[in-house]
Amino acid sequence: MNKTVLITGSTSGIGLGIAHQFAKESYNIMFHGLEANGQDIANNIAQEHNIKVGFSNANLLQSEAIEHLINETINTFGSLHVLVNNAGIQFVSPIEDFPNNKYENIIAINMNAVFYASKAAWKQMKKQNFGRIINVSSVHGLRASEFKSAYVTAKHGVIGMTKVLALEGAPFNITCNAICPGYVKTPLVEGQIKDQAKAHHMTEDDVVEKVMLKKQAVKQFVPVETIADMAILLAKDSSTTITGTSFALDGGWSAQ
Repeated sequence: MNKTVLITGSTSGIGLGIAHQFAKESYNIMFHGLEANGQDIANNIAQEHNIKVGFSNANLLQSEAIEHLINETINTFGSLHVLVNNAGIQFVSPIEDFPNNKYENIIAINMNAVFYASKAAWKQMKKQNFGRIINVSSVHGLRASEFKSAYVTAKHGVIGMTKVLALEGAPFNITCNAICPGYVKTPLVEGQIKDQAKAHHMTEDDVVEKVMLKKQAVKQFVPVETIADMAILLAKDSSTTITGTSFALDGGWSAQ
């Protein structure tokens, strides 16, 4: 019987790449995202891989909507084996100019939503005696950069939450791990390039070379496939003892 994965933010960017990989492994997938054609994206992958899919555009700013998303997934598929907390937003600004509402929304979606989704999924995972929670954090969960006070705070928080859930989940075969990518060429990062150019008073090409990839030993964006492969590994039945860990897929940034 196919297992079920819910991936937040899975209709574009990293989340979509992860979804493609789980589809290849014959998982049923609950897609989530804000793209207007999200259901079409899900349906196309379903047809390609002969899997069952669902789609939701739940507002991750609202705890009730997140709980409904989890319940909808369980009701649709009868199970929830893997939760990938991937959805995220970004805003770049010096702290003195950082809008309060931008800070609050980043904390809500990038960190608080991880808590609400994991909490809502916990009962089902305990019942199954199986659960894999995979949090897409960031190298900014391990390191800091200027002008990203909200994002760095949220991603550090996700790392701490990952460790707590790993401890609480161990007796029930529920693992929790974090993937910490460096820069990946996604729509989110494309927006960051423009924001960083404005903040640093630089060209976009200079931002890529002198700001984004400067700290990486490998001077290239991290492939989405690398992140998706790690998610598949962490979701395996045999990965029971891999828990509470943060995997830096960052081109060597955090090694320095």
